[in-house]
Amino acid sequence: MDSRLATALQVVVGIPAILILYVWGAERVLAVVARNNQWQQRIRPWLWIAPALGFLAFFLIYPTIRTIIRSFYGKNELTPTFVGLDNYRWFFTNSDAIGTLLNNVLWLLFFAGFTVGMGLVIAVLVDRVRYEALAKSIIFLPLAISMVAAGVIWKFMYDYKPEGTTQTGTLNALLGAVGLGPVGWLQSPGFRLSTFALIAIMVWMWTGFAMVIISAALKGIDPELLEAARIDGANEWQVFRRVILPLLGPTLAVVSTTMIITSLKTFDIVYTLTNGNYDTEVIANLMIKEMFVFGDFGRASAVAVVLLLAIVPIMGFNIRKFRAQESIR
Repeated sequence: MDSRLATALQVVVGIPAILILYVWGAERVLAVVARNNQWQQRIRPWLWIAPALGFLAFFLIYPTIRTIIRSFYGKNELTPTFVGLDNYRWFFTNSDAIGTLLNNVLWLLFFAGFTVGMGLVIAVLVDRVRYEALAKSIIFLPLAISMVAAGVIWKFMYDYKPEGTTQTGTLNALLGAVGLGPVGWLQSPGFRLSTFALIAIMVWMWTGFAMVIISAALKGIDPELLEAARIDGANEWQVFRRVILPLLGPTLAVVSTTMIITSLKTFDIVYTLTNGNYDTEVIANLMIKEMFVFGDFGRASAVAVVLLLAIVPIMGFNIRKFRAQESIR
């Protein structure tokens, strides 16, 4: 038998068997140790979630703490020396690192803004058409494509050849058809054109996600509220601005923070298309370079901590909004 097939069978059969054995064993131990039914009810939930908590601690909490500690040490992984805040000082005084922060700010503003804005507009528009399900499926379809696959697709879309030669890139071929010269979409550091070209790809992919979430919230608005506003003389724009938009506020906040976190973690598209060249570097790609290209684990850890510190407050805001929204239901 192929070793890969044997491994797959072990995973498919072994993991469920281990979980069943754990649950059975936990219940047996609970029945012996805690004979009082009240104590069983208190202990049982913790026994059931103990494996999940163990995996969370081992694969998330421990690496996070280890990365924070490692960020205060030097380059050498085998014999690291304590360097204090030198790695953070390097990040905030290095022009290339500051450039990555600028790019991530551009990602945060334009990716999150366009994705949520277009998702809202499309959700409102398709809510009024008969082929709503088909339209939503087509718009959502790009999200089913992996980041790397999307990068390969758009590499052909953005392909650039010197002026005077046949343009094989779709966009430059269209520009040539109307008499305009080719544009180096991914080779133009000026005005951050390459960064905006990468942002456009992510907007194309994630607009469908924002549309689906906003559309679900839109369906939850009581039609009687909209009808009452129209009876009172409000036009469609006023209904949207004074009724629909305020009611969608919590959902828009959650979607916006999700898109902000996605923008801060951007890596795949940048790595696939430019690898950070032409002023397109982002924090996540810089971290990978420092660790695997330059072998500087200290600086890579510091970059990872900076990214973590940027994301944690946004995640906290997202969780608070979600809890507030759930408490209303």
